[in-house]
Amino acid sequence: MRSSVDGQKAIVTGANSGIGRAVAIALARAGADVVVNYVDRAEAADDVVAEIRAAGRNGIAVHADVADEGEVAALFAAARAAFGTVDIVVANAGLQDDAPAAAMTLAQWHRVMDVNLTGQFLCAREAIREFLRRGVVASVSAAAGKIICMSSVHQTIPWAGHANYAASKGGIRMMMESLAQEVAPRRIRVNAIAPGAIRTPINRPAWETSEALSRLLQLIPYGRIGEPEDVARAAVWLASDESDYVVGTTLYVDGGMTLFPGFSTNG
Repeated sequence: MRSSVDGQKAIVTGANSGIGRAVAIALARAGADVVVNYVDRAEAADDVVAEIRAAGRNGIAVHADVADEGEVAALFAAARAAFGTVDIVVANAGLQDDAPAAAMTLAQWHRVMDVNLTGQFLCAREAIREFLRRGVVASVSAAAGKIICMSSVHQTIPWAGHANYAASKGGIRMMMESLAQEVAPRRIRVNAIAPGAIRTPINRPAWETSEALSRLLQLIPYGRIGEPEDVARAAVWLASDESDYVVGTTLYVDGGMTLFPGFSTNG
């Protein structure tokens, strides 16, 4: 089994910062050419492309809003124009727009759902179409293609004040499993990663002070906050043939957060 993704072509959405950035760079270091998708901060996407090229692989930055059907189609067209095909799609782009339920606007609800859930569906659909068109190329991978949906521990753990975010992540789980069931007979593997507390800009208030970090660590049995590279290593494994028999699975990368550590002393 191939432990790398040498010679494969990948798209990583939301790849100009945080987890997406780490995944894009890790895939390049494992041998993939990578499309770095972004929706803002073009200069940050260019920096990721520079790191990919420093690793000896080809990278391009492509602007696309994953919530827009036409822009997702254009993203995949750009990938095919640059690399010929796509073998790996990491649907990572996501956001939060938090409010208590009584104060949450419909616009806040739709914004999070459109990016976090609909955006992942649109990317997965385009990926499946490309994988079905090309089929398995045994010299490249045992699978026709790999889709990795970036979810969250909040597909399992309720999160007061974040109903839109938690609902979007719960939806990702069932969408991923349904797609996996549907396309596995065509040798397309669909899986997910559910990160816990990771040191990224989206959750900076939770870790940037010693007091906040101390409170956060009470929720993590393993005793440390996760780093983007922890998630990136999991993504490379799921994209490689070493995980070829892993289908429809969520890999939790959370330091044990989903063990509900508050119950470790009998509640």
